[in-house]
Amino acid sequence: MAAPYEKFADRLRQMLDRARFEEGRGRTGALADRYAVSRETARKWLTGLTLPELARIIELAKDFDASFEWLATGRGQVHLAVAEKSPAYRRLTDNESRLLDAFRNLPEPKRRLLVDFLS
Repeated sequence: MAAPYEKFADRLRQMLDRARFEEGRGRTGALADRYAVSRETARKWLTGLTLPELARIIELAKDFDASFEWLATGRGQVHLAVAEKSPAYRRLTDNESRLLDAFRNLPEPKRRLLVDFLS
């Protein structure tokens, strides 16, 4: 019996091939490390036994300059429709995220004071 998400796994492997991820067990480990998941989870994605969560599929598509629709469903174009390179956003650390949340919760006058102080 075929894996339930075999077609998704094929598209994921195709993206990893384009990104020159090494083949075999090293690929599973590299994928697990890059997305902070267990090797077992990465293996299940690559064999089509499970799907990543929606947010993770979005992240995968962005990271590999692929269309979300194509990765998730197989429909549409593989690459992003826009010819420009997608912006490279880096993920915030936990401390950066907490700091940003605290800053956003401040009233505007206190935000300005804090920015002036830090500048």
